[in-house]
Amino acid sequence: MSSSNTKNASSKVLYTWGTDHKGSLLQPEVLDGKIADTPKVAKDWQSLLEDGGNLTNDVSIDQVVCGSSDTAIMLSDGRCYVCGENKNGQLGLGHKNPVPKFTLLELPPGENNEKVTVQSMSLGTNFSAVIDNNGDLYSFGYGGSTLDGLGFLGHGDGESYLTPKLVTSLIEDGCFAQKVQVGKSHMTVLTTEGEVLTCGAGSFGRLGNLQTHEDSLFLEPVEMLRTGVTDIAGGKGFTMALKDDGVLYGWGEGGQGQLGTGFGLAVDMYAMASSPEPIEADELLGRKVIKVATGATHTVCITEGGEVFQWGMTLFLEPVRVSELLHTQIVDVACGDNYSIALDENGQLYSWGKGKTGVLGQGSVTKLNQGQLIEALENKKVTSISAGWQHVACFAEE
Repeated sequence: MSSSNTKNASSKVLYTWGTDHKGSLLQPEVLDGKIADTPKVAKDWQSLLEDGGNLTNDVSIDQVVCGSSDTAIMLSDGRCYVCGENKNGQLGLGHKNPVPKFTLLELPPGENNEKVTVQSMSLGTNFSAVIDNNGDLYSFGYGGSTLDGLGFLGHGDGESYLTPKLVTSLIEDGCFAQKVQVGKSHMTVLTTEGEVLTCGAGSFGRLGNLQTHEDSLFLEPVEMLRTGVTDIAGGKGFTMALKDDGVLYGWGEGGQGQLGTGFGLAVDMYAMASSPEPIEADELLGRKVIKVATGATHTVCITEGGEVFQWGMTLFLEPVRVSELLHTQIVDVACGDNYSIALDENGQLYSWGKGKTGVLGQGSVTKLNQGQLIEALENKKVTSISAGWQHVACFAEE
């Protein structure tokens, strides 16, 4: 899953499409579990807010984040509202019940009772995490078990928490979070110093520290990535890190080729990398990667020249160029469950992959092997995108 931010969103319109989960599409007329297979304007989202929102004309949606079955919107005044299935308490509202209307997510007050706001968020299947305006990290939802692994939330106790809880170990270590990515059973944090930290289930090498069985209750450094990392992305059981020299590193589960390192002619379901391995495929030689996004079991990246490469989903074991996008320069990508979305420099949006859930935005078309323009947005200028497992959101200028 991936998202990008946009400022001054008051001049932009929000579009959504895919499969609705308890209102996650922001489409009142689309019933739970039903599909909107072409982009639609998110209608009257203000009326979906549980408390009315106390909105004025000066307040707009600043960010939208699509999760596996949930959605979050962050307003320009610093408030964050969430809705969706919430089956593991990953919305941080104190319960595990569905949340059909957008409800305010509140963080504990900071030092001297100061108000803190959500600056960025990663919505997961089992748990979620947010970074506040001070660079502090909070996590909430399912914390794991002896069967699934422990320590998903990084609080040191392996417990589950249904409301946001501050990860105090980062404060004690003097670390500030720049970005957070949650997988199915592990969490990855990029600090403002360019260091990568992980916690949670150690199986399949998810933590990147050479362990394949031992869980971590606290966020611990990935020794090979102590400095120079500029971005992170992660799927269900793997993680990608981009360094400042444009080289990508991957670790964790690799059974569908999502690590891009290649495994001959077959993929072993137990394939993994227990420490970060650089992607050194021939296709990427001499090219600098500037952006990376991950879906459930695949990865997509953009090079400095605006080219797009993909791997994973058992289709490609090493990076392969998306040739249908060579006619334009791609500036952003986002991925979900077996599909990808790309944004070019002209504000045009392209999709490809498997789309039975409506995520391709191409109407009745449910499978595309190469990137194809989303015609419903052809006359718009898309400015930012966010992809969940089964739904997509974007801002566009009319």
